[in-house]
Amino acid sequence: MPTHETEFTPGVSESGILTRVRSFVRENSVYRQQGFVLAEDDRLFQKAALDSKYMTAMINFIEDEFGVLVSPCEISEDNLGSLRAVARFVASKQPFAVG
Repeated sequence: MPTHETEFTPGVSESGILTRVRSFVRENSVYRQQGFVLAEDDRLFQKAALDSKYMTAMINFIEDEFGVLVSPCEISEDNLGSLRAVARFVASKQPFAVG
């Protein structure tokens, strides 16, 4: 269940998820530095210098924001390694996900 004031919306599009994940990363990483550009396919841990503490925050964000659970076996570069990977992963786990 979401723990913040706004409830998640099942069926958010991949592009909508991408926008929300980008905002999360922007607020919670070195992405805030002026002039820092993070493309959708850039590897988060390499380009944005993210660490395991950040990964925990990202997983909490995904679960709260989109109402999907991330199991330990799903924590990987393929699922959480870039903005696009996160968006695809979340979209694939949502009920009624749309393109």
